[in-house]
Formats: sequence, structure tokens, C-alpha cells
Amino acid sequence: MDRHYIEVPGAGTHELPPLLVRTVPEDASRAELVERAAEIVEAEDMIADSNSDVMTNRKIDLAIHLADQYLGLLAHWAWGDSVVEWIRQCETTFESTDSLKHLLSRDVWPHAARSSFVDLLLDKHVPTHGIPLDRAVGMRLTFRQPPPIDCCSNQFLFFLNGRLAGTAYQTWAGMSAASCAHFPPDRFHFEVLDTTLS
Repeated sequence: MDRHYIEVPGAGTHELPPLLVRTVPEDASRAELVERAAEIVEAEDMIADSNSDVMTNRKIDLAIHLADQYLGLLAHWAWGDSVVEWIRQCETTFESTDSLKHLLSRDVWPHAARSSFVDLLLDKHVPTHGIPLDRAVGMRLTFRQPPPIDCCSNQFLFFLNGRLAGTAYQTWAGMSAASCAHFPPDRFHFEVLDTTLS
């Protein structure tokens, strides 16, 4: 993809704050999520009532799949929240650095030109372990906090989850000028540190 990189004064590399990646905690009770997903399966009559073992097993399988879809939503949201917080910290760094402060507009947050920071992460090939950054940030732009599983319909978890997040990001990023410049990846350095979402 062709990018128009902004000119950064000087020749040195600028140190940005570390990207602290929060992940879904390992102690998140998958069993509890499956129980709650089973309640969604029952409440929304996703499978006709039947006492047969086959139908019972199908309901359990569907509940497990719903719980997995929800855990995917949490993983995307956690990554997106990490990136949004990192962008805020980068703004502070830019504002306190004379050679960088003029590069950011002072528009209301979250200004679409801040998608250049997401592009910087992509240009630097930050490992995301299979989580697309646009969907992750889109999920965070959509939800200030991750919604509890009880608030998610089965249709949302199965079909809309990814599409909604991707559309939210594309809409946000598309609000900046088409000629929006990007940050040259060779002029910026930062660490990526894994933490746990508390």
C-alpha cells in the first residue's frame, strides 16, 4: 500500500511510550461464560426444546461456541483499548516534544487523523497474534467498556461482531482527509509489552 509519510524534523529516532497490551485474563471463567451462553441459547429458543441427548448436546455445543465468540470479542476489545490508550500517551509525547508538537492537529478526540498511529503499528509489524488492529480499535470505538455477554444477542456474536468493529474503524479512519500523512516507521521506536486486563 502506498503511503505518504509526513516529514519529521531532524534525523534521529523518536522514542514513543511502550504499547502495553492487555489481554483477556487467563482466570476468566470459561465455564461461567458457557453457563451464561447456555441461558442465551434457552432464552432465544435457538434450538427447539427436546429431552433427547442429541438436542441437549447440540445446546451445549452452541453455548460453547457462543462463549468462544464472546471471548473473541473480549480479546479484540482489550487490544483496541490498549491501542487507544497508547495513542493518548503518544499525543502527550508529541505535545511535549518541540519537533513533534506541530504534527498533531488539536481537534476533538478521537480525531480520525489519529488512525495514523494505528498505521504506524501496522508499518512496524507489531505482532497481534491474529487480532486485526482495525477490528480491535473499531471494537473499542464502539464500546467504552466490553459489554457483558448477557447484552449480546446470538446474532451479534455470530454475525455482527466482526463486521460492526471493522465498519466502525473504517468510518472513523475515513473521516480524515484522503491525503492524511502517515508517520515514517523508521523515525519512531517503542516497545510492545504484554500485560493482563484487570
